[in-house]
Amino acid sequence: MFIKKITKGNKQDKQYTYYRLCESVRIGTKTRHQNLLNLGSLEGLNADEQKHLANRIESLYAGKHTLFIEPSSAKVEELAHQFYKKLRGKLQKETTAAFLPKASTVAVSSDFQQVDINSVQHDDVREVGAEWLCLQAIQELKIPDVLQAQGWLQDTVNTALAHLVSRAVYPASEHKTAQWMESSSAISELLFKEHQSISYQRLYKTSDLLFKQKETLEKHLSTHTNELFKLNDTIVLYDLTNTYFEGRKVESEIAQFGRSKEKRSDAKLVSLALVINPEGFVKYSKIYQGNISEPDTLLVTIESLSAATGNSGSKPIVVMDAGIATEKNLTMLKEKDYDYLCVTRAKLKDYKCVDISKLPIQLYDNRQSLIEVQKVKHADNPDSFLYVKSTKKALKEEAMEAHFSVRFEEELNQLSQGLSKKGTTKKAEKISERIGRIKERYPAANKHYDIKLNSKNGIATKLSFTRKQTTPPKNHGVYFLRTSLTNIDEKTFWEIYNTLTEVEASFRILKTDLSLRPVFHQKDDSTMAHIHLGLLAYMVVNTIRYKLKQKNIHHDWRNIIRIMNTQKLVTTSFNNKKGQVIILKKCSQPNAEVLAIYEALIYKPKPFTMKKFVLPQ
Repeated sequence: MFIKKITKGNKQDKQYTYYRLCESVRIGTKTRHQNLLNLGSLEGLNADEQKHLANRIESLYAGKHTLFIEPSSAKVEELAHQFYKKLRGKLQKETTAAFLPKASTVAVSSDFQQVDINSVQHDDVREVGAEWLCLQAIQELKIPDVLQAQGWLQDTVNTALAHLVSRAVYPASEHKTAQWMESSSAISELLFKEHQSISYQRLYKTSDLLFKQKETLEKHLSTHTNELFKLNDTIVLYDLTNTYFEGRKVESEIAQFGRSKEKRSDAKLVSLALVINPEGFVKYSKIYQGNISEPDTLLVTIESLSAATGNSGSKPIVVMDAGIATEKNLTMLKEKDYDYLCVTRAKLKDYKCVDISKLPIQLYDNRQSLIEVQKVKHADNPDSFLYVKSTKKALKEEAMEAHFSVRFEEELNQLSQGLSKKGTTKKAEKISERIGRIKERYPAANKHYDIKLNSKNGIATKLSFTRKQTTPPKNHGVYFLRTSLTNIDEKTFWEIYNTLTEVEASFRILKTDLSLRPVFHQKDDSTMAHIHLGLLAYMVVNTIRYKLKQKNIHHDWRNIIRIMNTQKLVTTSFNNKKGQVIILKKCSQPNAEVLAIYEALIYKPKPFTMKKFVLPQ
């Protein structure tokens, strides 16, 4: 093999040079140059390096291994491997159909070969199990059909699906995602029939295009999951969360300082409101500025809710936590004929049992902790209330109160000891201010103490405190639920409220498993596209987990990925007796755990049976 220089000109008398990889072929009595591969401009390579490049491509193609590589030829080595792969892909002759419709229905004939065992090599091993699992879920959700109906070209659709699968399987930045697709994953082979490089710029553009279809995709997924799993959306759950940015975000409109769920008061935030059903499927989502108040988001959401929760005609029950359940919001829900269930913002006072003759009912919460529930009523409020007392919550509150009491006493003792030390403040006025700040920091502990400060001529002389003799409070572990529903029993009341934990699980998957936090994007459009891509990936993840839970498989998503990643796509090559190189691409057999997941989901265990290529040795 050798490299041939080609010089051409155009009508403007501009000349340009490019190079081809060629080999000499004898035809009869004449020798001809046969073009094997276009190499481009080969900028930065001198004549010696070009010759070395041709020799390395030939040695790789012939299966010869060079033991010593000159330090200066690192670039040549990289180019040689790159062009060798392209050459092998160009010359290979595929003899079996790729991506057979159903492996079980295709009869595979025997193909006996005499091969050199010592020539067998396994290379280009790629992960395929998790990718194939997600791709089948995406097809089940009919996301490709929606994109094609919007006029997307098939190549753009495939890129979007590759990006969506990567967000679910390997959530990372667009730069790292492009590297993962290039070196580790078989996703491009599943979608494009052969390995194809996808640049990070292409992924950025695809995220933006997907975000432009947010309303269409969200409405489709909301209605389609209802039809697919026969769901009615009689209950929807509403909550607001936020994630933080890395960076200053000076020019951003949505990045604002606010109350961070992750206690990142140093970072700007972006907020996400979600309406989901008890099965965990997103019905509606909206992105807000980071400083948005939780109660202020409900009205906008409710106005869009009816279109996003199916066509059943009946309005769902809105379940929310105490942060959103203001009197203003509850009144608004009543005016729009929505029933609601929430946690009260403050502990109820002056309440009475609905049925004095009935004892509290004992139930278990999601963590199998014992609770007592009893319906109560309030004279000034027509809503129904549920008294809940949790044993575990009571122990937690007692432990927290004891902890704050210890901290409260430590700070008072430190202040008292300073009165007898040189260089410390002893003015009674200043000491009183410090006592006030300690009380402000520990309001729960402060009420249990009597504090006395002695002073003379404006100088504090002694600080003492004693703990009051109080009986343990009866309201430890007690909280109240509130609903507009009538004729509801305690058990149903509690079960509806427990669906709120599904929102917490959704946010946990989004933020942790799908890496929605932190956000590194600088532009607001990119930030919103990033969050929207995470939501689409969440719908794929939730579809898989929901179906698995129906079959009593309760793995978390990270564990599912670990299990599925044991299935690989392997390229095997060997020499046969005829002097040919046979290359096989085949998926590894799914192990017992992988097969159990495929069977539970009723998915195909392999994307294709085998690809076979025959090349001259």
